[in-house]
Amino acid sequence: MTLPDTLLQVLRHEGVVAIATQGPEGPHLVNSWNSYLQVAGDGRVLVPVGGMHHTEANLAVSDRVLVTLGSREVPGAHGPGTGFLIRGTARLHASGPAFDQVKARFAWARAALVVTPEQVDQTL
Repeated sequence: MTLPDTLLQVLRHEGVVAIATQGPEGPHLVNSWNSYLQVAGDGRVLVPVGGMHHTEANLAVSDRVLVTLGSREVPGAHGPGTGFLIRGTARLHASGPAFDQVKARFAWARAALVVTPEQVDQTL
């Protein structure tokens, strides 16, 4: 999937990213930073994983994820600032090309969370 140009602009500005998974105890959220995300050539989103043990356990049960991100610096549909909701699937990669790409920027990463977007909606 090709990500919208506006979303790519958002990634050039700092902001908080929220990643939601579903597990036996209900929804679980973790955070990251816009500047940590990388977009692979095929549109997958790569996130460095330091901890995220609860997220990893949830993904073993269901690979469905929701990711939100935004920036006040990018004009939105209704004024200053915009945000996005990415719906898709995710897997943790502890080796391979996606992991190598993440590890090259973030030496502390134990894995790469690879998000495959299925639907991307602008929320602001």
